[in-house]
Amino acid sequence: MVANAADIHVQPAAGSGFPATPVIDSIMAHRGVQRVPSPKLTLFIHKAFLDPALCQRVIALIDANRQPSTVSDYNGDAAFRTSETCHMPDDDPAVAEIDRRIAALTGLDLRHGEPMQGQRYAIGQEFKAHTDYFDPHGADFVTHCTIPGQRTWTVMIYLNDVEAGGATRFKAIDKIVQPEAGKLLAWDNLRGDGRVNPSTLHHGMKVRAGTKYVITKWFRERHWPR
Repeated sequence: MVANAADIHVQPAAGSGFPATPVIDSIMAHRGVQRVPSPKLTLFIHKAFLDPALCQRVIALIDANRQPSTVSDYNGDAAFRTSETCHMPDDDPAVAEIDRRIAALTGLDLRHGEPMQGQRYAIGQEFKAHTDYFDPHGADFVTHCTIPGQRTWTVMIYLNDVEAGGATRFKAIDKIVQPEAGKLLAWDNLRGDGRVNPSTLHHGMKVRAGTKYVITKWFRERHWPR
């Protein structure tokens, strides 16, 4: 069954992010949004999406609750992802406010959203080139996607300026985005036909000086189990 998973088309679900047109229209209706020009993937940048005070509140949450990051479908490279992760509490007012703002920007239904994660990268830490969707042929696809389905959209927000390094590089279009406090990135992990899009491959590059903090919110085809 898993061997044919790449050929399964996503069934449209309101608020899931597929098809992508309603999300694109919602994001583009907001001022200050830049759409990266590329036929290979749908990628948006919104500077100053979060204010500095809210960013600092979330950084404090990450510092208080971080643990080593993990990967699905481990590839044998112990240095593939070297950051630390914090599973953000849904009932925290700062987290709830950011969820509300993401939903208002994208039009995505929070019932399709995974719990928000925070990541902390110290000097030398990185997340090598990867995609956010689950490999339809991977060992963990059934485990992670049977109930909520595949990841549709990723929303990532930088929480601080980084002294050096820490950029995000989208390799298929050679686009490098520098971390800035409050800057949001949003991209569609799927193609128009519902299949996964390998051109979303991106690299969280090594931090050379300072510390990098980000939060990430992923959305699914179906409601996230609560």
